[in-house]
Amino acid sequence: MALLAPVRSSLAKRSVRSTTAIRQVHLQTYLVTPKELSDALTKNVPTKISTAPRVIPLCAAWFLPNDPKGRTGQHVFKQKRIPSARFFDLDAVKDHESPYPHMLPTAQVFAKAMQDIGIRKDDEVVVYDTQELGIFSAPRVAWTLKIFGHPAVHILNNFRLWVEQGYPTESGDVEGIDEVQNPYPTPTLDTSKVVDFAGMKEVAKDYGKEGAEGVQVLDARSQGRWAGSDPEPRPGLSSGHILGSINVPLPELLNPETGALLPGDELGKLFRSKGVDPEKPIISSCGTGVTAAVIDAALGEANFGQPQARRLYDGSWT
Repeated sequence: MALLAPVRSSLAKRSVRSTTAIRQVHLQTYLVTPKELSDALTKNVPTKISTAPRVIPLCAAWFLPNDPKGRTGQHVFKQKRIPSARFFDLDAVKDHESPYPHMLPTAQVFAKAMQDIGIRKDDEVVVYDTQELGIFSAPRVAWTLKIFGHPAVHILNNFRLWVEQGYPTESGDVEGIDEVQNPYPTPTLDTSKVVDFAGMKEVAKDYGKEGAEGVQVLDARSQGRWAGSDPEPRPGLSSGHILGSINVPLPELLNPETGALLPGDELGKLFRSKGVDPEKPIISSCGTGVTAAVIDAALGEANFGQPQARRLYDGSWT
């Protein structure tokens, strides 16, 4: 009997190691499929006593202020969401001192928002959009998390496919979120990924000048808004575009049936067809800085241009 005891002990240790290995499943790419997210959620089931990193679905649902159906992100989140998902409110987590919508929040506001929705710094966060719109506002929230230094951030490509492929959803009010013991640390903003108004003025002023850096501005708004023939969704705001900008309308980046971001090779062909030069710096823009992040995500998926030479114009046309 004494000889069997070490064997049982060894088996127990191997069992513990095996369980730990199964729990620690990490997503490998920025864009993840519904199956990849489902597998990660299944194999990383959190418990109340566990301090291991968790996989957290984060709903970034948001609609334009002139949405014809009057929908809001909070409303569709309560209607249908991924089980255990949290909600990131783009209209609340922003710079409230700015007159412009969706300007980046301060580091303190960002940290408090993450704390309030129960996200820890070591959690693996998968941001997703609405079933109705497909990829739309999730890239902006994911980009925000990334430039505030959250280590593990992904985008679900996409929630419409999650629903159509039969993965689980829930509805109704969210039950109380477990309190996070350690406060979310106040981060440092990576300013190298952001362009402000003053910086954009310099880019526009230098457009076409000999010896200029040749920064390219890509605009995700519709062709009509970019050309100035269609109105902006916000009253009193004229349409048109930044001098020298290239129009890359959001729908052209997406599969028309599923609303998912196109594969990287197709996105690369699209950017080349627009005359975008991967050797030159790129700034993504749109109406308020939301769908500009879709362009930024698409550039990354296509491996188009140098990551350090890609920035987003916070505030954009507004």
